[in-house]
Amino acid sequence: MADTRSTHIVNRLRDLQASAPDIIASAVVTADGLSLASALPSNIEEERVAAMSAAMLSLGERIAQELQRGNMEEVYIRGEEGLVLLTAIGRDAVLTTLARSEAKLGLMLMEMRRAAADLEPYVAP
Repeated sequence: MADTRSTHIVNRLRDLQASAPDIIASAVVTADGLSLASALPSNIEEERVAAMSAAMLSLGERIAQELQRGNMEEVYIRGEEGLVLLTAIGRDAVLTTLARSEAKLGLMLMEMRRAAADLEPYVAP
């Protein structure tokens, strides 16, 4: 089952990147920092992405709760070289994407929400 789950997740990540070409990398990470699957370039460490994604998920959830904004849905970071977007997949995982700086944010978020909904059954404990 684990191989089938991992294969399905990787295939969905590839579909996401095909539907939003400005997304150059993506990963699905558990809330405790374990990578379930990724479609990352070779120059990006999967374990590092997993750890940072889990930390941002945790911080985003805490901020949303402390400031009475409800459940955290997305975290968005814009840097000089591009974007990092995190979208919650249920309460147990996060979809992390890296995108070009000129990416259309609305399109990317829409595609990420669709992917997160498709992936939720595969990340539940």
